[in-house]
Amino acid sequence: MAKKNFSKAFVMDEGPKKPAISYWAKEEVMCPVCQKPFKQEVMHQGGGRTIAGNLTDELHRNYEPSKKFGRVYPLIYEIGVCPNCHTALFWKDFKGIKDGATFDRLAASSEKRIRAVETIFPHYNVNDERTLFDGAAMYYLALLCYENVDIAYSPTFKRAEIALRLAWLCQDIEHVSPGHNYDYIAQVFYRKALFFYQQTLINETGRIESIESVSHFGPDTDKNYGYDGIIYLSGLLEYKYGQHENLQLRLKKLEDSKKAIARIFGLGKSSKAKPGPLLEVARDLYDKLAAELGSNNIFGDDDE
Repeated sequence: MAKKNFSKAFVMDEGPKKPAISYWAKEEVMCPVCQKPFKQEVMHQGGGRTIAGNLTDELHRNYEPSKKFGRVYPLIYEIGVCPNCHTALFWKDFKGIKDGATFDRLAASSEKRIRAVETIFPHYNVNDERTLFDGAAMYYLALLCYENVDIAYSPTFKRAEIALRLAWLCQDIEHVSPGHNYDYIAQVFYRKALFFYQQTLINETGRIESIESVSHFGPDTDKNYGYDGIIYLSGLLEYKYGQHENLQLRLKKLEDSKKAIARIFGLGKSSKAKPGPLLEVARDLYDKLAAELGSNNIFGDDDE
């Protein structure tokens, strides 16, 4: 997209300035790549800033706008960005990653990723209080950064989660300021999320890249749906955003997803060991997979 379609006034489409949603932490963060300190922006908790709405089938929590604060996007505060070298990571990884080769790769790719992000999010700002637009740009910076992170730090899973959140944020941008093709860009990130979630499962089962170090699987910030959530999302994203050109391949993938969900969730039977919301959406997905497979009449009805 051409930069002429955007301006720094773009973010004003979000409405007039509201009372403080975030604050700057007293303790600065040290960038492990360029060794320069920068401030951490933290979202205030409580005070009616977040009014929980519905949970989507993608396990994304929508938040209702409040009269005092307007619409709040908690996701955008989860990523930190060094304003000097534009290294973007989950906040804990600024201290958690210790690999020197990773830092060298991030330093060498700084200018390249800045240019890449500006093609989709021109005029993004990492120095001031972040907007929805800036937050999405920070996630894209992070997506590019984690392709340079050593596999000891589970970069494939993190790229899956980041890509999915990017799709959500791009949909939010399209809702706030339609007409800039962010609905199309969201579809691109959904397909990236599909690839990375499925690659996460391949890497984990093949003992190529472990996810043992991951403490919160999200995919959103309010609940942790664990490894079962990865399996569910892999099937859901395949169903919603997978390719349709090769019908045989699609049906094979859907059948594999159906069997995985049946195995984990007991064919939709009640289980106290599984999170309630995840059990509900998994049962719904199972029914949708079974319906599409049945309508094509290619695979049998066995669930095992």
